[in-house]
Amino acid sequence: MTNAVAQAATTEHMEQFKGKITKGVGGNYEVHVEGHGTVLCRAKGILRYRRMQPLIGDNVSVEIDAAGAGNITEILPRANELVRPAIANVDQALLVCAIREPEFHPNLLDRFLILMSRQNMPVLVCFNKTDLAEDGEAERLCRIYRDCGADVYVTQASDPRTLEALREALTGKTTVLAGPSGVGKSTIMNAMQPEAAMEVGELSEKIKRGKQTTRHTQLFCVAPDTYLCDTPGFSSLYLADILPEELGTYFPEFTEYAGQCRYPDCRHLQEPDCAVRAAVERDEIPKERYDSYRLLFDELSGRRIIYSRKPKHEEG
Repeated sequence: MTNAVAQAATTEHMEQFKGKITKGVGGNYEVHVEGHGTVLCRAKGILRYRRMQPLIGDNVSVEIDAAGAGNITEILPRANELVRPAIANVDQALLVCAIREPEFHPNLLDRFLILMSRQNMPVLVCFNKTDLAEDGEAERLCRIYRDCGADVYVTQASDPRTLEALREALTGKTTVLAGPSGVGKSTIMNAMQPEAAMEVGELSEKIKRGKQTTRHTQLFCVAPDTYLCDTPGFSSLYLADILPEELGTYFPEFTEYAGQCRYPDCRHLQEPDCAVRAAVERDEIPKERYDSYRLLFDELSGRRIIYSRKPKHEEG
């Protein structure tokens, strides 16, 4: 706890502070108080009585006793709440994809976009490791995803100059980082805030997959009112509770054309006079995005197995 907070705590009446929970382990919570630093706190019994479980990202009221110990006295109303990772008050999600090493899988990105759309969560997409890309590869990916409903950034995490536009997009917001292991999330985190000291994993040379380095959810304050949360990497995402006929609504590229189809309930597969397929043929909708739509439609219809990047030798 900083001297400023400790001094305030020794006053006759304990002072209340507003802060944000950045870490929680075993009932102990680290609360970042703007302008003062981090205070180690416990949740008061009244919160347990009310069955209110503090979450990473919660805005809270805390009180500090004379010994410098803190108590969370109130959890302020949440703007939103994510289940995985368990975190509250998120403004946006940043999905980091490597262009190479590990190999980029568009199906995984498309799933993430759909899941975040279902939670009304704004998304930023970052294509990282441009130094490993072939000529024109980064530009091709930007073209494919320019109308996907997310802002797209291209970076080389080891070069700070390529991170400036992304840094600006993160300023003043709480952002959850997500993406497969080995794509550079921790490297980007360290570039934004060296004090985060995230462990950077080496890429397996044998199978070109990242080693998992993030093991818990934690917020890092990288600037005033600016927080980043690194999350464990993932290899698959499941689209539960989505009907096949609803899938097209999660592809913003289709919106302009879907109303022009002959049938109001057109699935954009084999139906005659489908304006979406016609737009794909005219290259007005990227074929890669349409192919992903068809793959997911088949999966949701029960005609394909659920996509996973887990190698056979790791499957149980």
